[in-house]
Amino acid sequence: MTGYGSASRQVSLGAGVVADLQVECRAVNSRFLDLGFRLPDECRGAEPLLREMVTQALARGKVEFRAAWRINTHSGASAKTASESTLNRERLASLQGLQAEVLKTFPEAGGLRMADLLRWPGVVNEPRGEEEGWISATVEAAKAALDALMESRAAEGKALVGVLSAITQQMGTIIQALEPRIPDYVVQYQEKLSARLAEALEGHSSGPMPTEVLDRIRQEVVLYAVKIDVAEEFARLKTHLQAVTTALKGRGPVGKRLDFVMQELNREANTLSSKSVSEECTAAALELKLLIEQMREQVQNLE
Repeated sequence: MTGYGSASRQVSLGAGVVADLQVECRAVNSRFLDLGFRLPDECRGAEPLLREMVTQALARGKVEFRAAWRINTHSGASAKTASESTLNRERLASLQGLQAEVLKTFPEAGGLRMADLLRWPGVVNEPRGEEEGWISATVEAAKAALDALMESRAAEGKALVGVLSAITQQMGTIIQALEPRIPDYVVQYQEKLSARLAEALEGHSSGPMPTEVLDRIRQEVVLYAVKIDVAEEFARLKTHLQAVTTALKGRGPVGKRLDFVMQELNREANTLSSKSVSEECTAAALELKLLIEQMREQVQNLE
């Protein structure tokens, strides 16, 4: 099942500077629980707590957490103050002196570029805040994002239940309409088969057919009628549809259970098709198989 949630929290970085932390949680369908984290260094310490939180809430799905932060320029410290406080002027002066010494020995060497200076360790002293503050804010934001994701998944699940229930009712209608006609179809087929057998045997006999031949024909017709009897298939189809309805009304994970029921429904529909004795029965079996495949596709997205 898919889902999305996001939430934000603020982290105090000291000196009146506040960071806005944004955490997003995304989930797509997967047979197993697969977790991914794309967190900045400040939030890495919260990853074990996030992993535990997700495993308690979800049983399957590919879930990814993303986090990003930026300094809130509307907080107590102005943007100018925050940016000026990030430069370590002593470190810059030290680098300037080192560069002058290097150029004395290697005049052909180029000077440091702006990008090199800003990436140099210790040159940029951005306020980072305490690790506990980052972890606490990350966990709080992630929990709120996960709650929002669960709500979106619940809404999607409710919609899927409606779709599956509608398909189940449609299959039940097909079975209810076809089942009473099956005995008539079998009788008609028996009559046709008896007539064909009698016609075939009359062609090889000059007189009336012996009683034992007629008895043999009736035996063959009865045996074939037993083979094409689909009463058990209809009973199992109705039982499996009831299992689908019960699972959809229940609580807890039902995806794997319904996936198994789909296999059983498909098996009975195949048997019904192979035993078909009329065009209506064949068409109904094909329609059932189509509806089962539609349900199977939806069940793959259902937890």
